[in-house]
Amino acid sequence: MAINPVRVLVAEDEALIRMDLVEMLQELGYAVIGQAMNGEVAVEMAVALNPDVVLMDVAMPMRDGLSAATEIIEARVAPVVMVTAFSERDTVANAAQAGALGFIVKPFNRADLAPAIEVAVARWHQLLELEQHIDGLEARVRARDVVEQAKRWLQSEFGLDEPQAFALLRKKAMDGRMTLAEAAAETLHKSSGGDAGITS
Repeated sequence: MAINPVRVLVAEDEALIRMDLVEMLQELGYAVIGQAMNGEVAVEMAVALNPDVVLMDVAMPMRDGLSAATEIIEARVAPVVMVTAFSERDTVANAAQAGALGFIVKPFNRADLAPAIEVAVARWHQLLELEQHIDGLEARVRARDVVEQAKRWLQSEFGLDEPQAFALLRKKAMDGRMTLAEAAAETLHKSSGGDAGITS
């Protein structure tokens, strides 16, 4: 089975550099799906085309690459590799602060591109997986809190001990074909109206 090539959006205002960049990328086997001449167009194209990675020049007209990169990254559209003629530390720091996952300094050659792109794409997937894991953990914590609240309410309202309250919640969940957290949330919601929907 053929592996789909990495889809790249190139944002570079200097036509000759952009053409060289596109040619190098294609020779390396990447699919260049779009070319932008300024930061504003780069953001629009990134949202529309959903590339795997964006190569973004730092200094561009209408909108600079750093602010464009920040918007693309914060919207979780794609990882960004910054391209610049400047190697000063503050430029690198600003790119990192914008969330860029790679950095290429002009003049560059073909050998500079693949490592920067591959590392950025790999780190991006790690970042998204980590965020999903954190979201899952937070959801489990919220679910556990709701169950605990429902158990406490049942214990207080019906004079039950904790195992009894948990057993009632579990029965409600099984009878209603719902999760324990959903049963707990429903119990708390109905309790505010005077009917917890629980039968012993």
